[in-house]
Amino acid sequence: MGSKSPDEHQRGPDESSANASIADVNPQKPAAASGLLQGALEGQDEDGDDGDEGGSHGSNMNTAGTLEKPKKKKKRTKKKKTACAKQSTPPRVALRDLFPHQDYPEGQLATYAGRDENLKRTTAEEARHVAAVENMDDDFLKDYRKAAEAHRQARHYAQTLMKPGVTLSALAQEIEAGVRSLVGHQGIETGDALIAGLGFPPGFCLNNIAAHWTPNPGAKEVVLQQDDVLKLDFGVHVNGRIVDSAFTVALNPVYDNLLAAVKAATDTGLQEAGIDARIDHISAEIQETMESYEVELQGKVIPVKAVRTITGHNILRYKIHGDKQVPFVRIRTDQRMEEGDIFAIETFGTTGKGYLREEDGPIYGYERNEHANTTHLRSSSAKALLKTIDANFASIVFSKSSLERLGVKQYHLGMKELITNDVIRTHCPLVDTPGSYVAQFEHTILLRPTCKEVISRGDDY
Repeated sequence: MGSKSPDEHQRGPDESSANASIADVNPQKPAAASGLLQGALEGQDEDGDDGDEGGSHGSNMNTAGTLEKPKKKKKRTKKKKTACAKQSTPPRVALRDLFPHQDYPEGQLATYAGRDENLKRTTAEEARHVAAVENMDDDFLKDYRKAAEAHRQARHYAQTLMKPGVTLSALAQEIEAGVRSLVGHQGIETGDALIAGLGFPPGFCLNNIAAHWTPNPGAKEVVLQQDDVLKLDFGVHVNGRIVDSAFTVALNPVYDNLLAAVKAATDTGLQEAGIDARIDHISAEIQETMESYEVELQGKVIPVKAVRTITGHNILRYKIHGDKQVPFVRIRTDQRMEEGDIFAIETFGTTGKGYLREEDGPIYGYERNEHANTTHLRSSSAKALLKTIDANFASIVFSKSSLERLGVKQYHLGMKELITNDVIRTHCPLVDTPGSYVAQFEHTILLRPTCKEVISRGDDY
């Protein structure tokens, strides 16, 4: 999920937020995608034998030539085979049943290149570093790998449905149902969605819509067409550990170069990311890769541009956008990535101008402003709605459909008051010029002490 960066909201790459997230969960700084498991070979014992005893039957002749009494053979007791759970289609088997020992697949592991171990940190930086590294324990990795596997399986099935004629609301329902089933939390009981579920609403952005669009209840159906460029961006969290990953589908091959440019730029960002890596260097490398491509549309050669008004970002616990940004264009900053950071490395490329504007229209998602003063709220409807939001979403971005799924009704006046008082902030669609096409690819990366792990990597992208 891209971090919007207009002037009034932007935290520049040189800046750092003093209160970046919820204090109690964020320190000061803080197999194939299908997931099908193969069972044991039929007809074999667990030790690899096929069940034959291998000896001859009847009497045996000893060396003296006399018959020996046949020896009774001990019957070997075969161990009962336990059937391995397999994923259903669509994916509805919870990951706890597929991975009973919680041995979720690792992401792509990569070594750090050119890391300078002699770089000094100040006392405050060292304290933040220690807190972040201590946070990366076994439970941390299990949570992240479980969330990543849920993301892979949910998107793998959704990719089979992305054909002309499918509605975006049907795709959204499938992603949401798949994620909730895979993590084993339906999110209907109070607080259940905070244990595991959607990290933010799935975004289905067509053509010049770059980010932050999702089907809303009661809205007109949008149908996928042959010439559409569709971006699917969604998050999965387990205990607040959010995996943020996105990809683009174009059914018409004329857009292949656009997708190739953005995918290559994202891979460049992942390659350059690491402990002590300078963000300005990463941004420059991303832009150079992206803008080395061009695409031919209707006989006209168009250079691919890096989008300037949205960025990659670090991820905090229960909070999709942290206080660090990774732009896709050259910048000047001394900010570096640090050990223990979690980043969403994403890039957007466009055939348009590369400057996005927020479009008036349906709201994509709502986000709780944990620093807002709530003493000015007057209506009982606003207070009751805020209580429901805090109990079920906290600082996780949520959509109208997720709210209504809880049975909340007639909430519009209460929501309006919360928005007016900046208790709730809204995310609306970000668009480039009409007639342009925008593509996106994104992965979540963990900067572990000894290696970096592209936790959301799959066999699809």
